[in-house]
Amino acid sequence: MKLLVTGGAGYVGSVNAAHLVEAGHEVVVLDDLSTGHADAVPEGARFVQGELSEAAGPLLAEGFDGVLHFAAKSLVGESVAKPELYWNGNVVATFRLLEAIREHGTPRLVFSSTAACYGEPEEVPIREDAPTRPTNPYGAGKLAIDTMITSYANAHGLAAVSLRYFNVAGAHGRFGERHAVETHLIPIVLQVASGSRESVAMYGDDWPTPDGTCVRDYIHVDDLAEAHQLALQKAEPSTHAIYNLGSGTGYSVQQVVEACRAITGHAIPAAVAPRRAGDPAVLIASAERAADQLGWKPSRSLQDMVGDAWRFTRERAQA
Repeated sequence: MKLLVTGGAGYVGSVNAAHLVEAGHEVVVLDDLSTGHADAVPEGARFVQGELSEAAGPLLAEGFDGVLHFAAKSLVGESVAKPELYWNGNVVATFRLLEAIREHGTPRLVFSSTAACYGEPEEVPIREDAPTRPTNPYGAGKLAIDTMITSYANAHGLAAVSLRYFNVAGAHGRFGERHAVETHLIPIVLQVASGSRESVAMYGDDWPTPDGTCVRDYIHVDDLAEAHQLALQKAEPSTHAIYNLGSGTGYSVQQVVEACRAITGHAIPAAVAPRRAGDPAVLIASAERAADQLGWKPSRSLQDMVGDAWRFTRERAQA
């Protein structure tokens, strides 16, 4: 298939683009490099640097079998401070992408959605039919996009799938996580191990969990990429399917820190900090729908995620 990968120079987008190239697809990566890296575009993919709103239409006019849409702003705190960037950069830009898809008859769309659509859950594991009550503009914008996609599938026959990720980690070969502003736990802990950060903060040690630290669901980026390929294959015309992607179990902050200590061989100082407002004690996905309908199950462990991320971190430092 000929596929357009938006945001394919970013972390999750580049790994997915690499998997698609390896699977034999013709891949075109569109990225404005505002947060991505040109050297993260995999060999064998064609790279187009440009704004999503302006470049997607002319590209799709070439004729594509599908779009995998990763391009987005994704900092929750920034979305609260500057919501206009998120409504315009994520929601308005995706509306224009959907219009280009409709105009040029592109048949398939796989969208990078988020667990932030659910907000603070009433029950865990979180199912796809849980109430959607996002607590920040980032999550609200992703939910708005999901609503738009449903309407385009219903009205225009689009075969669409939204994948709501929980916490993505790990690396795929030379493709891994390198953000200018790092907010994800595993790379933050590994920054301590590599000497670029003094310690890691654990926000509260008195949560109602087995070791008192928050529990989150983690998924290896390779497992994630495999889910995208299955979604692409199984998308059905006039249907918008939504799937959670997670392990169904979860790991505590303390468990993550201990795994990083074991794999890196570093002490990794950790300091208990006050709880953050709005942090739920436990966030775990139910991935039963993805297992039943996509035939997808994650196969990689926390140790795999940390090990791959640490290898990537060390290789980047030596480059």
